[in-house]
Amino acid sequence: MNPSYDFAGQVAFVTGASSGMGLAAARAFAESGAAVAVTDINETALNAAAKDLADAGHQVLAIVCDVTDEDQVAAAVDRTVDTFGRLDMAYNNAGIQIPPSDAADEAIEVFDRVNAINLRGVWASMKHELRHMRAQGSGAIVNCSSLGGLVGIPGRASYHASKHGVIGLTTSAALEYAPRGVRINAVCPGTIDTPMVTDMIAKGELDQAEAEANQPINRLGTAEEIAQAVLWLCSPGASFVVGVALPVDGGYVAR
Repeated sequence: MNPSYDFAGQVAFVTGASSGMGLAAARAFAESGAAVAVTDINETALNAAAKDLADAGHQVLAIVCDVTDEDQVAAAVDRTVDTFGRLDMAYNNAGIQIPPSDAADEAIEVFDRVNAINLRGVWASMKHELRHMRAQGSGAIVNCSSLGGLVGIPGRASYHASKHGVIGLTTSAALEYAPRGVRINAVCPGTIDTPMVTDMIAKGELDQAEAEANQPINRLGTAEEIAQAVLWLCSPGASFVVGVALPVDGGYVAR
């Protein structure tokens, strides 16, 4: 049984919210009473996800947003505050995976793209969320890193660089903003059963049996399990948790 939270009267902002972990977190925030702004670059999938939330009776605002464009990110955060009056919680989840590559062969375009989305996108989102939370004197932000932010894996150097960078952003900003009433943490998912992972398996970029065996719990995680970690980090139950990179990985990094 998952814990329950009362986020009535609060506002959450979620990037990469049209599917997978972002959608699961948005749904969990909404089911806990929060008004939710959901953003994604995929307009069709985003509108479908927002409709499902609205049809379930939740307050939801859908905003098409490319997190590599800081102006779009700023506008999305501002629109959220203009619509709902405040910003209490954010889950900066938007990210991509890239095919494995020998570090000596990877194209600069691939490195730039994965870092533009996974790292700079988190930076831009957090920056503009903090502008509002700083004025309020309160808030909680969760940035999405990865087990790839905590360890290295051959063939994944550029992706892991982006996710290590998210942890550096998180810890430094957390120290800066804890005295101002804003808590910032990161969640580090293991291999999770999401559309992105399904696509990797279909393309032969990930072996499911090996991925399951590498997680001592011997299965893939679920998007809902990541969402529950995000909600806890945003909740009063985590009021003394600051600057943490929380593995939610079935034991992968504990080996």
